Amino acid sequence: MRSAPHGAASAQVSIFEEIMAERAKIKAEVRTSLGSRHTAAIRRQGKLPAVIYGHKKDPVAVAFDMHEFVEELHHGQRLFDVDMDGGQQTLMLKDLQYDHLGKNVIHADMVRVNLEDKVKVAVRIELRGTAKGATEGGIVDQHLNQLDVECLVTEIPDAIPVSIKEMVVGDVIHAGDVALPAGVTLMTDPAALLLTCHLVAAAKTTEELEAEAPTAPEVITERAAPEEGQAEEQ
Repeated sequence: MRSAPHGAASAQVSIFEEIMAERAKIKAEVRTSLGSRHTAAIRRQGKLPAVIYGHKKDPVAVAFDMHEFVEELHHGQRLFDVDMDGGQQTLMLKDLQYDHLGKNVIHADMVRVNLEDKVKVAVRIELRGTAKGATEGGIVDQHLNQLDVECLVTEIPDAIPVSIKEMVVGDVIHAGDVALPAGVTLMTDPAALLLTCHLVAAAKTTEELEAEAPTAPEVITERAAPEEGQAEEQ
């Protein structure tokens, strides 16, 4: 079993500049009315209710334009310059709440940040390329979808690219094998299993499955004793 394939680290470093997060500019309006009825009415108007907190300041209820906010999410944004009440604040997306179907965003939690702050965030893993092991009848299993890292707010990657082009059957990549950009520190256990490349197990026939099935033991029941006064038939 091999560890990270040779050349994978350099390939990952070379493409980080493509996906480093940038701050999105967006507007927000302060909400003075609260409660479930008000938030439902806000959503019907095409707006997303949210709460801003952090930096030892009182939480503020706001609303974003739903379409504009979701579009930024689709582009991988998590850091926002928000215009609100005539001023601008830098906010980081902390959490999202979805509807019961897990499809539509219905609420956002935003936290105030300083551009010199270091934060701990989970960043998604983005696989690049096709493994050499695929031509050998192998497949790549992904055991982690994201890595926990610590970095400056301005250096949060949109994604962490991992090249699998050099992976052959038997290769293993752990969290600690992944190259990170300068200033980004891995917080996930370095020994955590990230990717494995292995042969696809051949499907077994019905006959093979039946042959492997354990044989049920014979059940021997005790013969009932004759009732008192009743002679046993010979």
